[in-house]
Amino acid sequence: MAVKETDMTRTVHNYSEIGKLNKVLLHRIGSEVEGLVPDNFARLLFDDIPYLRVAQEEHDRFASLLRQNGVEVVYYVDETAAALRDDEVRRNFIEEFLEETYLTSDHLKEALQEYLSGLPPVKLVETVIKGIKKSDLPGFEAKSLADQIDTGYPFYMDPMPNMYFTRDQGACIGNGIAVHHMSTVTRRRESLLLKYMYQYNKDFAPEGTQLWYDYHDPYSLEGGDILVLNREIVAVGLSERTTARAIECLAKTLLSESDFQKVIVFAIPKKRAFMHLDTVFTMVDYDQFTIHPEIEEPLQLFEITLDGEGTCRITSTTENLRHLLARVLRLPAVNLIRCGGNDAMAAQREQWNDGSNTLAIAPGKVITYERNYVTNNLLHKNGIEVLTIPSSELSRGRGGPRCMSCPVNRNDT
Repeated sequence: MAVKETDMTRTVHNYSEIGKLNKVLLHRIGSEVEGLVPDNFARLLFDDIPYLRVAQEEHDRFASLLRQNGVEVVYYVDETAAALRDDEVRRNFIEEFLEETYLTSDHLKEALQEYLSGLPPVKLVETVIKGIKKSDLPGFEAKSLADQIDTGYPFYMDPMPNMYFTRDQGACIGNGIAVHHMSTVTRRRESLLLKYMYQYNKDFAPEGTQLWYDYHDPYSLEGGDILVLNREIVAVGLSERTTARAIECLAKTLLSESDFQKVIVFAIPKKRAFMHLDTVFTMVDYDQFTIHPEIEEPLQLFEITLDGEGTCRITSTTENLRHLLARVLRLPAVNLIRCGGNDAMAAQREQWNDGSNTLAIAPGKVITYERNYVTNNLLHKNGIEVLTIPSSELSRGRGGPRCMSCPVNRNDT
C-alpha cells in the first residue's frame, strides 16, 4: 500500500543536508551537566561547566525557532521511554546499559539494577542520562574490597553531559539509521538509547527502516562526521573519532543496499578544535558551504565506489576542494564561505565556538550561534538567511546547532 503524502514526514527520510527540515531529534540539556567539575573534565570530555538554567533557556529557544519554521521536534527522553514500555525490553535495556558502565563489583551492579528497575520509563531514561551518585543509593552496603575503597569520586554511574549533541550517537541516512559505535567509553552508552529507539519505537523508526551501522560494530564512527550531500553522495570525515575501518564498513553497506553511489572521505586534522567534519565544513545552500580556512588547502581525499563484483574501490585525489565539490555535485562552481573570513584571529575564535557548525533548515536558510557575528555577516552577504540563537552556555560544550540536532526527515532537493 502506498504511503500517503501526509505520512511521509513521519518516516526516516534524509537525502540532503539542506532540504526543508521536517523532523528533528533533540535532547534538552539537563541536570547531567551539573555532574561536571574540573576534576572530571577529561573523563567526561568537557572543557567548562554550562550554567544549566540559562543553557536550558537557550536550548528551548533553539527548539522554538525550529518549530516556528515548521519542524517537528522530538526528544531523546520521550522517544527512548516509548521504546521501553514493555517490561522485558526495559529489563534488557538496564542489563545492557550496566554492562557498558564501569562498575566495581557484581554486588554494585545488582544494587543499581534493582534501583533502575523500580523506575518508570521516562524517569529511567532521565536517570541513566544524569548519572547515579553514591548519595542516590544510601542503603548500599559495601561488600567487596573494590566497593570499600573510597576514591572520593561521587558517582557510581557517570552522567552523560554530551547527550545534547544528538548528531553523534547516530545518523539518519536515506531511509535508514546508523547507530554508532562511539569512539570513547564516556559516550558509548549514549548510542544504546538510539539502538532501543530503532528496535522498539516504531513511531520513530517504522517497519522497513534500514540499519546501516550497528551499535555492536567494532569500529568507531560518529555522526558529526557524516554529511548527506544528495541522493547519490555521502561525505564522511576521517577524524579524531571516526576510523577508516568504520568508514569502509558504512560505505560498503550504503553502496550495496541503498541508492547512494559514492562516499567521499575527508581526512581532517585530528585535534580537539576539529573534532568532526561538521565542525569545519557544512553545506548551507545548493552551491555554498561554510568551511574553516585550514581545510581549504589540499586535503587527503578519497572516493569510495563499488565495482561490478560488489567490492569497494578506493581512489585517492589531491583535487582542490572547490573543484571536487563542483564535480561531484554536478555544479558549474561552488562558493566556500570561510569561518571568520580572512581574519585569522576571528577564524580561530569563531571556530572554537562552532562558527562553521551551521544547521540548514531549508536551502539557503540556516541556524547559527549569534556570538559568531563575523561568520554570520559573511553568510548574510552571500545571500544566506541566518537565524541566530543565544549560546553563552550551550557553546561551552564545544558544539553548534548542527551538533545539537539529528535530522530525521527532510524534503529532497
